[in-house]
Amino acid sequence: MKLHNLKPSVGSKRKPKRLGRGDNAGQGSYSGKGQKGQKARSGGKNRLARKALRNLMMSAPKLRGFKSFHPKAVIFNLEVLEKHFNDGDIVNLGALKEKGLIGVRADKIKILGDGELTKKLIIEGMAISNSAKAKIEAKGGSVKI
Repeated sequence: MKLHNLKPSVGSKRKPKRLGRGDNAGQGSYSGKGQKGQKARSGGKNRLARKALRNLMMSAPKLRGFKSFHPKAVIFNLEVLEKHFNDGDIVNLGALKEKGLIGVRADKIKILGDGELTKKLIIEGMAISNSAKAKIEAKGGSVKI
């Protein structure tokens, strides 16, 4: 088998319709367009699909700029922990997800020192500000990073 012996498979190469070449040719006079009307004229196609697509594109939000690959930490203040956790509880990523305070995809947490704390809490595996750490340790809690 050589390149000059190769042939296309039977029926794969169809000849184009020769329109407007006389009535006996099968596609004469109206050339398959029917009689009068917009669709029979040259350039007379209905462009509604294109208009609809343009409207969809215009109504879509313009996503511009650069989105950082590094996720930002979800921030919690001590007042939130005070409200949702009991005395002696361990606060970690799993506990926050269990209580529905963060989404499933969140993986960075930082605790800030806004608000008062009256409970002893054990913080594990989170970033924490100095003021929050001081308040937690003052109530007998601990921080394990």
